[in-house]
Amino acid sequence: MTLGARFAGATVASALANRATSDPGAVYLRFGDALLTYGKVEAQAESLAAALASIGLEAGDRLALVLPPRPEFAVAMFAAAKLGVTIVPLSLRLTSAELQYALRHSGASCAVTIERADGTDYLALFEALMAQLPDLRHLVTVGEEDLWNDDRIFQFEDLVSSGSGRDYAAVATDPRKEPFAIVYTSGTMGKPKGVELSHANVIAAAAGTADAIGLVATDRVVGVNALFHVFGLGPGLVATLLAGASLVLHEQAGADATLDDVERHRATVHYGVPTHFVAELSSLAARARDLSTLRVAVVAGAPVGDELVRRLEAGFGVTVTTAYSLTETASTVCASRASDPAEKRRHSVGRPIAGTSVRVLETDGRELPVESVGEIAVQGPGVMLGYYRQPRETAAALDEQGFLLTGDLGLIDEDGYLHLVGRRKDVIITSGFNVYPREVESRIEAHPAVQDVAVVGVPDPLLGEAVCACVVPIEGAIVTGREIVDWCREVLADDKVPDLVRFVDELPRTDTGQVRRADLARLAQATGEST
Repeated sequence: MTLGARFAGATVASALANRATSDPGAVYLRFGDALLTYGKVEAQAESLAAALASIGLEAGDRLALVLPPRPEFAVAMFAAAKLGVTIVPLSLRLTSAELQYALRHSGASCAVTIERADGTDYLALFEALMAQLPDLRHLVTVGEEDLWNDDRIFQFEDLVSSGSGRDYAAVATDPRKEPFAIVYTSGTMGKPKGVELSHANVIAAAAGTADAIGLVATDRVVGVNALFHVFGLGPGLVATLLAGASLVLHEQAGADATLDDVERHRATVHYGVPTHFVAELSSLAARARDLSTLRVAVVAGAPVGDELVRRLEAGFGVTVTTAYSLTETASTVCASRASDPAEKRRHSVGRPIAGTSVRVLETDGRELPVESVGEIAVQGPGVMLGYYRQPRETAAALDEQGFLLTGDLGLIDEDGYLHLVGRRKDVIITSGFNVYPREVESRIEAHPAVQDVAVVGVPDPLLGEAVCACVVPIEGAIVTGREIVDWCREVLADDKVPDLVRFVDELPRTDTGQVRRADLARLAQATGEST
């Protein structure tokens, strides 16, 4: 039986209760030296739910989670699910203004936050925010500050302890209609939107991911560095739960720490975005680790080129699969399987997960035949309830048949595999020709001196838009713009060859690894090396 079939109709809370009952002693979370079993996470979530209910949280409320990838995030997530409370996971890297916007927009009545992280005093930040957000009535802190003098602020451990053995009102949750989370998009193409996901959305996407990569109870998963992101919630926390596997949470971010955790915890499955994997390859070159327990590396979060897949397979000694993930679909839409032909795993993002349909549409909404480039549209159990408090945006995102219009460009080949081309809004129109950045980026990524690249359009009085390649060279490499252009001319048509090459130290990215193309285009327009 597939995990999708086994957990059909479950809520996130009932899925944990099921696993804690069937296998309470199995390790769910690994955090440094701490090992938290399914039974322990369930017990702590029950206690925290009782404590949160006692301070007034109830079904329909929103609970913001502003935490690094720690066990407290998972415990709070499950406690909220038990109460019918919607979680609002937020990045620690948000500015004060961005954090205030998300808290106000979501109407969060309580927040759980780390006291200090990466030099920021979040306790002081939230104390200032609470004065401006009357709906934010309570704060729960993870740390050691003595806060006995403020009756609005509680320590996480104290709440878990106080709720132990206490009852709370049971909540009947419809997994298909009741929201589990409001996840904010990265906002690379505009203002962030709150994507409202049901329990059924998240479980379907998580189960489909786990089934696609063959996740089993003996697996140990590493590389989930952002629990606030939809991939961290779905394929990370929830997929691991559904499979009865074990998830390694990384106290320290970065390539060195992740690789050390692979060796330390004898991990078998490695999730990651392309930029993280590139950094890990550099770390491995500097210091070898024992990665012999790894069986698969799953690359998601951004398009991945053939050259990187080859380097990963050689450097890690594992099968590399890819996934296409969207916030609006509760994470995974398509995934390649380990059994897929190597050519498909390298050049596509696989086939749709169970229950999901993918179409490629013309600008007028007509479905295009195979091997045609158009907008990717998705229908399935993972598709969001909608954008929170934005009914017009929600209506604009769905076509008449209920397919989500992703804004991504792609094609489906004759074997049913999806190939990503780029973003609809990223298409560069130069001298009347359409240039898809992903095609050019794939070629440049294969250059031995290139670590990272993004291709953007910049205004040009003659061409309309000039094709500009923003290149991050490998440390110590010597490469010129002319070499990059000549490299492209070998396989690309003339209209796709970069007109400009701009060398940069790094690409501006969102917390989830997506390139901020608008920012990059402004930088490229200001200065560039003509070719």
